[in-house]
Amino acid sequence: MKLGDRILSRGMSGADVAELQIRLSGFRGTVWDGDFGPGTELQAVTFQKDYMHITSPTGAIDAATISALETFAQQFPVTLGPLECECGHCGGFGQGRFKGEYEAGMPKTEAYHRYEYPGIHKAILHAFRGLWFYAQKAGFGPPLYTCGYRCWLRNEQKQRTTKNHMGKAIDIDFALNDGEGKREDLDRCNRVRGLLVEKSNFQIGWGAANHKSLEPSDIAPTWVHMDVRCFGPNFLEDKYFVKKEEELNSMEV
Repeated sequence: MKLGDRILSRGMSGADVAELQIRLSGFRGTVWDGDFGPGTELQAVTFQKDYMHITSPTGAIDAATISALETFAQQFPVTLGPLECECGHCGGFGQGRFKGEYEAGMPKTEAYHRYEYPGIHKAILHAFRGLWFYAQKAGFGPPLYTCGYRCWLRNEQKQRTTKNHMGKAIDIDFALNDGEGKREDLDRCNRVRGLLVEKSNFQIGWGAANHKSLEPSDIAPTWVHMDVRCFGPNFLEDKYFVKKEEELNSMEV
């Protein structure tokens, strides 16, 4: 079975619905629970209105919408090579170590989970596509990766302790135009965070469960950090992490 084998609409459920929810992470966004409810319908309507330019969108995922999703992926391509870990030893996306292990003395939440996830989470990568689309409409250039995967060995090399970048996060920025400096960079990053909150249902900080998150500007002043650390374990299963573009773009479910 694959996404596109049947027309999807409100009230339906299945693995293809979950794949749709993840693919539309940049268009409002909801949890990828496989249930086509009002949140998923809002995602579909938003994509049909904003990207497909349908005046009266139905929210049903028909053949035309599937074709548009494929065109969208081609128009805003995600490459995973630049996101590979730079430790020189883990193959790019960790060694799968420390699953279910948490920082000593800390709560058993994703903020302290030491697991090296097997790739980058699909929801973050599809949200990156959505950001690229909305940033372009806002007059910005294409977003640039500034940080991807960092395994524990890379942490040791750089004397870091972060766990978000073990598959749950990426950092991005935008190239400066001629004559621009830090002030313009600060302003642009704040505006981009605003776009992600408005268009892709991100939160600033980590207050709400099962929401995509952004580091606030006092932590990330001149870059934009996107992560999924607030999601529950069922939304962070290994199957949601990818190492190759073909895994991200596949319609198979």
